[in-house]
This record gives sequence, structure tokens and C-alpha cells, in this order.
Amino acid sequence: MGSLHYGSPPATFELDDRTLAHVELVVLAKLRRNESFALTLDAPKGGRSTVWVNAASTLRFDFGSETHEINREWLDELIESANTTAGMRIVPEPEKAPAP
Repeated sequence: MGSLHYGSPPATFELDDRTLAHVELVVLAKLRRNESFALTLDAPKGGRSTVWVNAASTLRFDFGSETHEINREWLDELIESANTTAGMRIVPEPEKAPAP
């Protein structure tokens, strides 16, 4: 299990490491382009939190394990959601298509 820490003092959001790895790639790509966006995370016991991510945001990604295979299809879906006016939402990971 990993954690996304936002702000100072930080609000902490727990995400499984695989999801966090994909979120990290989207967030860093958007920030490299100097693009601000909303990030909405569902709370484990119901409810949700939305934070505004921009170049001045204090972010830290903590992982419980070292490496994660990236699902390009899922990454594309997360990037698409980050590019909407509603902001990024974590959508379920699509299953990989079987190799031909």
C-alpha cells in the first residue's frame, strides 16, 4: 500500500502501489507541461476529497514496493480524465487484451 501526501502539513491519501504508480506518472506529466488540474480521490469509507494540483503543490509519493508494470491503456484513460473540466478521477484498470 502506498500514500500520496498533498500540501503542508500534508493530507495523506492511501492508494495501492499499482494505482499510485499510474497516478504519479499522470501528475508528473501534467506538471511538466505546467498544467493545473483537479484530482478527486474516493475515501475508503465513502465520500471523496478533491485537491487542486499545480506547480506550487507540495506532493510526495510513498510506495510500499519498488516497481510496477505500467498498463498503457489505463494510463491513457487516467490522462483523459485529468484533461476534463471535472479533473482526474481514478477509473478501474482495464484488463489487458490477450496477446495475438
